[in-house]
Amino acid sequence: MNDITLQQLLEAGCHFGHKAERWNPKAVDYIYTEKDGIHIIDLAKTKEGLDRACLFVSELVATGGEVLFVGTKRQAKEIMRAEAGRVGAPFVVERWIGGFLTNWEGIQRTIKKILTMTEEEKNGAWKKFPKHERVKLSHHLKRLNMFYGGVTNLMSPPKALFIVDVKKENVAFREAVRCSVPMIAIVDTNVNPTEVVYPIPANDDAVGSIAIITKAIADAYEEGKRKREKGAGGSPEEKSTEPVGVIDEKKIEKPKTETLVEEKKNEPEKAKRRGRPALTRTAEVSVERTDIQRGRPKKVVS
Repeated sequence: MNDITLQQLLEAGCHFGHKAERWNPKAVDYIYTEKDGIHIIDLAKTKEGLDRACLFVSELVATGGEVLFVGTKRQAKEIMRAEAGRVGAPFVVERWIGGFLTNWEGIQRTIKKILTMTEEEKNGAWKKFPKHERVKLSHHLKRLNMFYGGVTNLMSPPKALFIVDVKKENVAFREAVRCSVPMIAIVDTNVNPTEVVYPIPANDDAVGSIAIITKAIADAYEEGKRKREKGAGGSPEEKSTEPVGVIDEKKIEKPKTETLVEEKKNEPEKAKRRGRPALTRTAEVSVERTDIQRGRPKKVVS
């Protein structure tokens, strides 16, 4: 899964927090010490949070869910675009689109519009328009792709968000909280981590810190995609290694014949007391066989 070491996190600068005067008291569990007025993040907690987040992403994607990568700050834009594009994950790096989670129907209409316009442009359907109209359409499509280009492959609302900076992506953060969408986020010492389901305490400003964590999340996403494709394309024989139709004889309960024989011996006396004719020997054998068949456990084919 995730083989990043504490030494790699240290070299990437993940341990540098914000100034002590800007700290959030709720982040105290992630602070190792203070040095020269700067809080130092506990990298053991960073490693622990990153492992939990990667496991969640892998399992979510393997079951068909999507994780939306969100990073619009200057240091994170190109990293998020490159890593999300590498594994085929949806991403937002220019500006968070208001209502992306709370007004998904409107977002879906815009995505369909982009796909339709792109297809029309490729097929030459715009040639019937005057040049100035084609220029307007091209400019409009370019602007839509700038904001929506990373999510055109998203057919349903994302099941989780990966956010680089919670304070910077405040609108996305609030929408996710409102829609109960779990978040994976890099949380610095100036951030309240309690509302983030999978917090990763680390430096959210350094390029190296953002790069190493984003790459780990993207690798987990890619691993989940491989599991999903393998599960969808595998044959039933490959998916199940247990033998089919084999019954464990130890689990089969044998019918209690002794009890049945005793009951059949007492049957004539009971019949006389009730005023009914006693069973013949043929009837006794038939009843005994029927009772034994009813007591036989059903075979379960695994």
